[in-house]
Amino acid sequence: MRNLINWKLFFILTVVCTITALLVLPYSMALASSDAGITPIILLSVIAQNLVIFAVTVFLGLLISKRVGMGLPILEGALNGESTSREFKAILLPSIVLGAIAGVLIIIASIPFNRLIPEFANAEVASPGALRGFLASFYGGIAEEVLLRLFLVSLLVWITFLIKKTSDGRPTAFGVWLSIFLAAIIFGIGHLPATALIVDLTGIVILRAIILNGIGGIIFGWLYWKKGLESAIIAHFTADIVLHVITPFITGIMG
Repeated sequence: MRNLINWKLFFILTVVCTITALLVLPYSMALASSDAGITPIILLSVIAQNLVIFAVTVFLGLLISKRVGMGLPILEGALNGESTSREFKAILLPSIVLGAIAGVLIIIASIPFNRLIPEFANAEVASPGALRGFLASFYGGIAEEVLLRLFLVSLLVWITFLIKKTSDGRPTAFGVWLSIFLAAIIFGIGHLPATALIVDLTGIVILRAIILNGIGGIIFGWLYWKKGLESAIIAHFTADIVLHVITPFITGIMG
Protein backbone atom coordinates (compact mmCIF):
# COMPACT_ATOMS: atom_id res chain seq x y z
CA MET A 1 0.00 0.00 0.00
CA ARG A 2 2.91 2.33 0.73
CA ASN A 3 4.06 2.16 -2.88
CA LEU A 4 0.54 2.52 -4.27
CA ILE A 5 -0.29 5.79 -2.53
CA ASN A 6 1.79 8.96 -2.44
CA TRP A 7 0.91 9.98 1.11
CA LYS A 8 2.31 13.48 0.76
CA LEU A 9 0.00 14.02 -2.20
CA PHE A 10 -2.89 12.46 -0.27
CA PHE A 11 -2.52 14.87 2.65
CA ILE A 12 -2.02 17.90 0.41
CA LEU A 13 -5.13 17.19 -1.66
CA THR A 14 -7.28 16.33 1.35
CA VAL A 15 -6.33 19.49 3.24
CA VAL A 16 -6.54 21.81 0.22
CA CYS A 17 -9.95 20.44 -0.82
CA THR A 18 -11.25 20.94 2.73
CA ILE A 19 -9.99 24.53 2.72
CA THR A 20 -11.77 25.20 -0.58
CA ALA A 21 -14.99 23.89 0.97
CA LEU A 22 -14.68 26.76 3.47
CA LEU A 23 -13.94 29.26 0.72
CA VAL A 24 -17.15 28.39 -1.12
CA LEU A 25 -19.33 29.03 1.94
CA PRO A 26 -19.89 32.78 1.34
CA TYR A 27 -20.96 32.06 -2.25
CA SER A 28 -23.28 29.21 -1.25
CA MET A 29 -24.92 31.16 1.55
CA ALA A 30 -25.43 34.19 -0.68
CA LEU A 31 -26.95 31.97 -3.36
CA ALA A 32 -29.33 30.53 -0.78
CA SER A 33 -30.12 34.06 0.50
CA SER A 34 -29.17 32.93 4.00
CA ASP A 35 -28.77 35.55 6.71
CA ALA A 36 -27.61 33.04 9.33
CA GLY A 37 -23.95 33.99 9.00
CA ILE A 38 -20.95 31.68 9.16
CA THR A 39 -20.79 30.56 12.79
CA PRO A 40 -18.03 28.48 14.46
CA ILE A 41 -20.41 25.53 14.53
CA ILE A 42 -20.95 25.78 10.78
CA LEU A 43 -17.21 26.01 10.19
CA LEU A 44 -16.46 22.97 12.37
CA SER A 45 -19.24 21.01 10.68
CA VAL A 46 -17.96 21.87 7.19
CA ILE A 47 -14.38 20.99 8.14
CA ALA A 48 -15.33 17.64 9.72
CA GLN A 49 -17.65 16.55 6.91
CA ASN A 50 -15.29 17.51 4.13
CA LEU A 51 -12.23 16.02 5.80
CA VAL A 52 -13.98 12.65 5.80
CA ILE A 53 -15.37 13.01 2.27
CA PHE A 54 -12.10 14.10 0.73
CA ALA A 55 -9.94 11.71 2.71
CA VAL A 56 -11.95 8.82 1.27
CA THR A 57 -12.26 10.13 -2.30
CA VAL A 58 -8.64 11.28 -2.54
CA PHE A 59 -7.41 7.94 -1.23
CA LEU A 60 -9.54 5.94 -3.65
CA GLY A 61 -8.85 8.36 -6.50
CA LEU A 62 -5.10 8.09 -6.13
CA LEU A 63 -5.31 4.32 -5.79
CA ILE A 64 -7.58 3.73 -8.78
CA SER A 65 -6.11 6.39 -11.09
CA LYS A 66 -2.69 4.76 -10.89
CA ARG A 67 -4.22 1.47 -12.03
CA VAL A 68 -5.57 3.06 -15.23
CA GLY A 69 -2.60 5.30 -16.02
CA MET A 70 -4.11 8.59 -14.84
CA GLY A 71 -3.45 10.97 -11.95
CA LEU A 72 -1.37 14.06 -11.16
CA PRO A 73 1.94 13.48 -12.95
CA ILE A 74 3.35 16.98 -12.40
CA LEU A 75 2.58 17.36 -8.71
CA GLU A 76 3.52 13.79 -7.92
CA GLY A 77 6.79 14.20 -9.80
CA ALA A 78 7.56 17.41 -7.92
CA LEU A 79 6.89 15.71 -4.57
CA ASN A 80 9.29 12.96 -5.60
CA GLY A 81 12.03 15.53 -6.17
CA GLU A 82 11.79 15.64 -9.96
CA SER A 83 11.97 18.82 -12.02
CA THR A 84 8.52 19.38 -13.51
CA SER A 85 8.63 23.07 -14.40
CA ARG A 86 8.85 22.35 -18.13
CA GLU A 87 5.84 20.02 -17.97
CA PHE A 88 3.87 22.61 -16.01
CA LYS A 89 4.67 25.38 -18.50
CA ALA A 90 3.62 23.07 -21.33
CA ILE A 91 0.11 22.57 -19.93
CA LEU A 92 -0.49 26.03 -18.44
CA LEU A 93 -1.54 28.05 -21.50
CA PRO A 94 -3.56 25.30 -23.24
CA SER A 95 -5.40 24.62 -19.99
CA ILE A 96 -6.23 28.30 -19.48
CA VAL A 97 -7.38 28.68 -23.09
CA LEU A 98 -9.59 25.57 -22.98
CA GLY A 99 -10.99 26.65 -19.62
CA ALA A 100 -11.86 30.08 -21.00
CA ILE A 101 -13.46 28.45 -24.04
CA ALA A 102 -15.51 26.21 -21.73
CA GLY A 103 -16.71 29.26 -19.80
CA VAL A 104 -17.71 31.12 -22.97
CA LEU A 105 -19.47 28.06 -24.42
CA ILE A 106 -21.45 27.66 -21.20
CA ILE A 107 -22.51 31.32 -21.35
CA ILE A 108 -23.59 30.97 -24.99
CA ALA A 109 -25.44 27.71 -24.30
CA SER A 110 -27.25 29.32 -21.35
CA ILE A 111 -28.82 32.08 -23.50
CA PRO A 112 -31.81 30.10 -24.86
CA PHE A 113 -32.50 28.64 -21.40
CA ASN A 114 -32.46 32.13 -19.86
CA ARG A 115 -35.04 33.24 -22.39
CA LEU A 116 -37.27 30.27 -21.60
CA ILE A 117 -36.76 30.50 -17.83
CA PRO A 118 -36.48 34.15 -16.69
CA GLU A 119 -35.46 33.10 -13.17
CA PHE A 120 -32.00 32.23 -14.47
CA ALA A 121 -31.52 35.62 -16.10
CA ASN A 122 -32.65 37.31 -12.88
CA ALA A 123 -30.25 35.15 -10.86
CA GLU A 124 -27.34 36.25 -13.04
CA VAL A 125 -28.15 39.90 -12.36
CA ALA A 126 -28.39 39.21 -8.61
CA SER A 127 -25.32 36.97 -8.46
CA PRO A 128 -23.38 36.59 -5.18
CA GLY A 129 -20.72 38.92 -6.57
CA ALA A 130 -17.25 38.71 -8.08
CA LEU A 131 -15.34 38.32 -4.80
CA ARG A 132 -17.48 35.45 -3.57
CA GLY A 133 -17.30 33.97 -7.06
CA PHE A 134 -13.51 34.18 -6.98
CA LEU A 135 -13.36 32.31 -3.67
CA ALA A 136 -15.86 29.72 -4.91
CA SER A 137 -13.73 29.13 -8.02
CA PHE A 138 -11.11 27.41 -5.89
CA TYR A 139 -13.67 24.84 -4.80
CA GLY A 140 -14.82 24.27 -8.37
CA GLY A 141 -11.32 24.10 -9.77
CA ILE A 142 -9.76 21.89 -7.11
CA ALA A 143 -12.35 20.04 -5.04
CA GLU A 144 -14.78 19.27 -7.86
CA GLU A 145 -11.95 18.02 -10.06
CA VAL A 146 -10.75 15.73 -7.30
CA LEU A 147 -14.27 14.37 -6.82
CA LEU A 148 -15.37 14.20 -10.45
CA ARG A 149 -12.18 13.44 -12.33
CA LEU A 150 -9.59 11.94 -9.98
CA PHE A 151 -12.19 9.78 -8.23
CA LEU A 152 -15.25 9.32 -10.46
CA VAL A 153 -13.70 9.27 -13.94
CA SER A 154 -10.88 7.03 -12.68
CA LEU A 155 -13.42 4.67 -11.10
CA LEU A 156 -15.55 4.49 -14.25
CA VAL A 157 -12.49 3.97 -16.46
CA TRP A 158 -11.32 1.21 -14.12
CA ILE A 159 -14.73 -0.51 -14.40
CA THR A 160 -14.62 -0.37 -18.21
CA PHE A 161 -10.99 -1.55 -18.02
CA LEU A 162 -12.12 -4.68 -16.15
CA ILE A 163 -14.64 -5.37 -18.91
CA LYS A 164 -12.41 -4.66 -21.91
CA LYS A 165 -8.82 -3.51 -22.34
CA THR A 166 -6.46 -2.94 -25.26
CA SER A 167 -3.97 -5.55 -26.41
CA ASP A 168 -1.21 -3.80 -24.43
CA GLY A 169 -3.28 -3.81 -21.23
CA ARG A 170 -4.60 -0.24 -21.23
CA PRO A 171 -8.14 1.19 -21.00
CA THR A 172 -9.85 1.48 -24.37
CA ALA A 173 -10.54 4.92 -25.84
CA PHE A 174 -14.25 4.06 -25.90
CA GLY A 175 -14.15 3.15 -22.23
CA VAL A 176 -12.44 6.43 -21.34
CA TRP A 177 -14.84 8.54 -23.40
CA LEU A 178 -17.83 6.72 -21.94
CA SER A 179 -16.49 7.43 -18.46
CA ILE A 180 -15.91 11.11 -19.26
CA PHE A 181 -19.46 11.51 -20.59
CA LEU A 182 -21.04 9.68 -17.66
CA ALA A 183 -19.07 11.78 -15.18
CA ALA A 184 -20.08 14.94 -17.07
CA ILE A 185 -23.76 13.97 -16.77
CA ILE A 186 -23.34 13.23 -13.06
CA PHE A 187 -21.50 16.56 -12.73
CA GLY A 188 -24.53 18.32 -14.19
CA ILE A 189 -27.00 16.42 -12.00
CA GLY A 190 -24.86 17.27 -8.98
CA HIS A 191 -25.60 20.97 -9.53
CA LEU A 192 -29.37 20.47 -9.28
CA PRO A 193 -29.55 21.20 -5.51
CA ALA A 194 -28.03 24.64 -6.16
CA THR A 195 -30.33 25.11 -9.16
CA ALA A 196 -33.33 24.25 -6.97
CA LEU A 197 -32.55 27.35 -4.90
CA ILE A 198 -33.35 29.47 -7.97
CA VAL A 199 -36.19 27.67 -9.75
CA ASP A 200 -38.39 24.57 -9.47
CA LEU A 201 -36.81 21.50 -11.02
CA THR A 202 -38.55 20.65 -14.29
CA GLY A 203 -37.44 18.61 -17.27
CA ILE A 204 -35.98 21.60 -19.09
CA VAL A 205 -34.22 22.80 -15.93
CA ILE A 206 -32.61 19.40 -15.48
CA LEU A 207 -31.64 19.36 -19.17
CA ARG A 208 -30.06 22.79 -18.74
CA ALA A 209 -28.01 21.63 -15.77
CA ILE A 210 -26.75 18.58 -17.65
CA ILE A 211 -25.90 20.48 -20.85
CA LEU A 212 -24.22 23.50 -19.27
CA ASN A 213 -22.21 21.56 -16.71
CA GLY A 214 -21.62 18.75 -19.17
CA ILE A 215 -19.75 21.13 -21.49
CA GLY A 216 -17.15 21.72 -18.81
CA GLY A 217 -17.20 18.10 -17.68
CA ILE A 218 -16.26 16.82 -21.14
CA ILE A 219 -13.46 19.36 -21.63
CA PHE A 220 -12.05 18.85 -18.13
CA GLY A 221 -12.36 15.09 -18.48
CA TRP A 222 -10.42 15.10 -21.74
CA LEU A 223 -7.68 17.21 -20.15
CA TYR A 224 -7.50 14.84 -17.19
CA TRP A 225 -7.12 11.93 -19.55
CA LYS A 226 -4.53 13.49 -21.83
CA LYS A 227 -2.64 15.94 -19.58
CA GLY A 228 -3.33 15.00 -15.97
CA LEU A 229 -5.50 16.39 -13.20
CA GLU A 230 -3.37 19.52 -12.90
CA SER A 231 -4.49 20.58 -16.37
CA ALA A 232 -8.15 19.88 -15.57
CA ILE A 233 -7.85 21.92 -12.36
CA ILE A 234 -6.40 24.93 -14.18
CA ALA A 235 -9.06 24.74 -16.89
CA HIS A 236 -11.92 24.37 -14.42
CA PHE A 237 -10.63 27.25 -12.30
CA THR A 238 -10.34 29.43 -15.41
CA ALA A 239 -13.87 28.56 -16.53
CA ASP A 240 -15.22 29.44 -13.09
CA ILE A 241 -13.36 32.75 -13.15
CA VAL A 242 -15.09 33.52 -16.46
CA LEU A 243 -18.49 32.49 -15.11
CA HIS A 244 -18.37 33.70 -11.50
CA VAL A 245 -15.93 36.64 -11.57
CA ILE A 246 -15.63 38.23 -15.01
CA THR A 247 -19.28 37.82 -16.01
CA PRO A 248 -20.74 39.28 -12.74
CA PHE A 249 -18.20 42.09 -12.89
CA ILE A 250 -19.19 43.01 -16.46
CA THR A 251 -22.88 42.59 -15.64
CA GLY A 252 -22.46 44.89 -12.65
CA ILE A 253 -20.80 47.58 -14.76
CA MET A 254 -23.43 47.35 -17.49
CA GLY A 255 -26.20 47.34 -14.90
